[in-house]
Amino acid sequence: MNETSAGQTTCAAFWVKGIAETLEAAGLDIPALFEEAELELAALSDADARFPTEGISRLWQLAATRSGNPAIGLTNSSAVKPGSFDVVAYAMMSSPNLLGILERAVRYVDILSDAATLTIADDREGHRLILELFGGKYPVPRQRFEYDLMTILSFCRWVTNRDLRPLAFELRFPPPADLQSYQDAFKCPLRFNAPVNALLFAPTDVTLSLPTANAQLAGVHERIASEHLQRLDHAQTCHRTRAVIIRHLQDGEPRRPKIAAVLGVSERTLQRRLTAEGTSFQLLLDDTRRELARHYLGQKTVSLADIAYLLGFSDQRSFSRASRRWFGSSARDYRIRLISEQPGES
Repeated sequence: MNETSAGQTTCAAFWVKGIAETLEAAGLDIPALFEEAELELAALSDADARFPTEGISRLWQLAATRSGNPAIGLTNSSAVKPGSFDVVAYAMMSSPNLLGILERAVRYVDILSDAATLTIADDREGHRLILELFGGKYPVPRQRFEYDLMTILSFCRWVTNRDLRPLAFELRFPPPADLQSYQDAFKCPLRFNAPVNALLFAPTDVTLSLPTANAQLAGVHERIASEHLQRLDHAQTCHRTRAVIIRHLQDGEPRRPKIAAVLGVSERTLQRRLTAEGTSFQLLLDDTRRELARHYLGQKTVSLADIAYLLGFSDQRSFSRASRRWFGSSARDYRIRLISEQPGES
């Protein structure tokens, strides 16, 4: 389980353990689910184990099917899950305020999963924590996004000792037939068919002091988390570069010099590190756009023009050419095929 192929994205055992506990609380047969998803259940007890992200997606798909509950990711929503964050939890808890928790989640998300990207976007509405997940060959099921965002919110509620209610829960997927589970879990306005998967927090909430804040311990916990991050044998440069690319796509096509500058390295150093990890800047940009395009095209409410903008293309024609290269058909035809293959909401 610790040995993964080059470029394969993974999730930490402690994060997967939280998923297993949620599914077990829903009454599912965990050993059978793990076996069918081709995941090694015994590895949950190995602190250094990593699980392939494609297997985690299969696990959620199987769980939704076996339970008959499309909102199964919210089953254990009232449970506090500090253990899901392992060493990152301490760095988050010693933060001065809620914004500090979110910033540390962004900084150390690779420890949890290098298949995930977290970013914070500030606008007139508030502070938006945006989650992106990369599933490899398979599309990421909505249950993964719902579980991950719910786990983050549950942890924030526990640390703040408040019934924290975001301004909105946003999901790129269509609304389910039954909204009750979502209303009970998030306790805030629900926005489906949204441009991003996110939690939107009010400025007054993110600046609230934490009862667990400790400036002296914060430095210690930050150092421990940073050292843990450095020990991971994964493509750190590749993942960090992809995260920066995602943040800057809406500014137009990301250029290597700009991304290198944001990462604090020279353009030459960036390319050398990416080459060592079996990729290049252009390949990484193209792969990131392709996977995001697949997600966006699966949502009926996002126009092709908007998708072209969200992916950083100068015009819709450029996006159309890329779509033919990626999917062997026009963006419109690929969207029709994707939507026709989607299971109906139960």
